Amino acid sequence: MKKLLLPIDGSDCALRAVELVISQRALYRDPDNFEVHLVNVQVPFSSNISRFVSHEQLACYHQEESEKAQQQACTLLAAAGVKTVCHHEVGMPAEVITRLADALQCDRIVMGTYGRGAFKEFLVGSITLKVIQLSHVPILLVK
Repeated sequence: MKKLLLPIDGSDCALRAVELVISQRALYRDPDNFEVHLVNVQVPFSSNISRFVSHEQLACYHQEESEKAQQQACTLLAAAGVKTVCHHEVGMPAEVITRLADALQCDRIVMGTYGRGAFKEFLVGSITLKVIQLSHVPILLVK
């Protein structure tokens, strides 16, 4: 089974990556033996916030934000009939993305070149650059 990991942050750039995967699905030898893993990584709050908000409240907040970010991508993939698994993570995005790609034994990471607020580098976002540095699997960048 071919496995692709798509980091999703709710940005238009991330949705273009989803649309590309859908459009190129037929290029795989067996398009029905194809699985997309969506991942949204929420950046953790500082430990000081735990004085004011419970761990359960933080977990609920991260889950809700992650689901919102993935909602449109899930809708597009479902409409195209693509098998999809959603992952909701908290941590440093590049590290979580590459760790998950390894753990799931993904064949490729497909991601937008920049997303919401990640335009710290010229043309390519800082998270994207870090994923390129850390990844053990091929990466397809979508502009």
